[in-house]
Amino acid sequence: MDSQTAVRNQTAADASTAGRLKPNSLGVLGILFFVLSAQAPLTGIAGAVPISVALGNGPAAPAAYVAAGVITLLFSVGFVAMGRHVVNAGAFYTYIGKGLGRPVGTGSAAVALFAYCAIQAAMYGLYGATVSGLLAAHTGTDVPWWVCSLVTMAIVQVLGGAGIEMGAKVLAVFVLAEFSILAVFALVTLFKGGGPEGLGVTESFSPGAALKGAPGVALMFSVASMVGFEATAIYGEEAREPRRTVPRATYLAVALVTGFFAFTSWMLISAYGASKATAAAGQALASGDSTSFVFAPIADLFGGWVNDVLPVLLATSLFAGVLAFHNSANRYLFSLGRDGLLPRKLTSLNRRHSPGVAGCVQTAIAAVLVLPFALTGKDPVLTLFSWGSGVAVLGIMLLYFLTSVSVVAFFRRERLDTRPWNTLIAPALGALGIVGAIWLVVENFTTLIGGERGTALWLELTVPAVLAAGVVTARLTRKAAVDG
Repeated sequence: MDSQTAVRNQTAADASTAGRLKPNSLGVLGILFFVLSAQAPLTGIAGAVPISVALGNGPAAPAAYVAAGVITLLFSVGFVAMGRHVVNAGAFYTYIGKGLGRPVGTGSAAVALFAYCAIQAAMYGLYGATVSGLLAAHTGTDVPWWVCSLVTMAIVQVLGGAGIEMGAKVLAVFVLAEFSILAVFALVTLFKGGGPEGLGVTESFSPGAALKGAPGVALMFSVASMVGFEATAIYGEEAREPRRTVPRATYLAVALVTGFFAFTSWMLISAYGASKATAAAGQALASGDSTSFVFAPIADLFGGWVNDVLPVLLATSLFAGVLAFHNSANRYLFSLGRDGLLPRKLTSLNRRHSPGVAGCVQTAIAAVLVLPFALTGKDPVLTLFSWGSGVAVLGIMLLYFLTSVSVVAFFRRERLDTRPWNTLIAPALGALGIVGAIWLVVENFTTLIGGERGTALWLELTVPAVLAAGVVTARLTRKAAVDG
């Protein structure tokens, strides 16, 4: 092949991929690491389990994770069915737009972008506080939390622009580290026959135990822990054989996350003893360090060195989470630019075929969300983290519901897939479960954000307000186009 032919072939290849993310970059495991990073397993276990046990249904908290997993699995059936016919980095908004119309799809795009940026900013708050504490403990240096967060934004920006493969490799290291120590602890506890009261299977999983106390609180935090698995579809354009890779990654992610959270929380409760776990979790919350409920039994099993390692793993868990949500959000911006809903400049790709301009915009959004909390001296955990994660969970649950309804509407109209279970029954059951979960989130939103009712109310209202703004914008844009 001469040089001119090679140039022509390369030019043709570049033209064929213009406006597209780099194809054939991720396999099932690569997508899975992005999903698990968004879940931030150690953060979810250390942050949510103590609250679920203390304020929810006590030792039966693991059963709530199973229930949340069933709801998510039902949703996933229709989600995967839709993904076989629609492959787009916009995922949610593309699916919803196909089934419920472009205006609702645009509104859902606004909610998705809002939710992903909010949860990333929330994680920056907790991350900054964690790293600041580690620096103070190990070096004696007093570095403000927001400095740690801003420095990390620059690092995330570089990694996000380095290509999706590089991001997957970095996340794989961090995810395996946090998974490993929790999984080893859980397995050793299991093989030892549990703690002082045995495994406590009945106390953790029987229907009677699951319905005691405040099961709604436990289910709410369990559902919140599942947020992020939908990223499987976001990476569809970059996946190898997306019509097979994305479904496998989705089901594997749901099964793995459900099993991990249910099993690990069960072994934590067993380590204390079912009759003592609720009191221990309550004491951890009262002390102001809820992570001690999780860290203490692991340190008892493996030794005091764990108390030095786990805070570091908590920081890397949060770093993996912000990198995962950075990639999700910038792909939403890229997709919205490609569809003409945002400036076309957002579709610019760098040499690694990553959305470079969209990545810079996403980093700027993160800084805009974080800086007001720094400038006003707000506690990054009690305000930024709790508020941002609360509205993000509510927003993504709304997207789950709209997607389930859209799946039913799309396949009733298009008839591309006539399997009743995949296109009607499972999505409908999933939608019902999601409605119940949304009601629980709204009912217990003050607990979720750890704030006052007034604060909870205006935070709740931001989600439907963003949806409405997106719908109105789409209608006005369409009207202007018709009139023009």
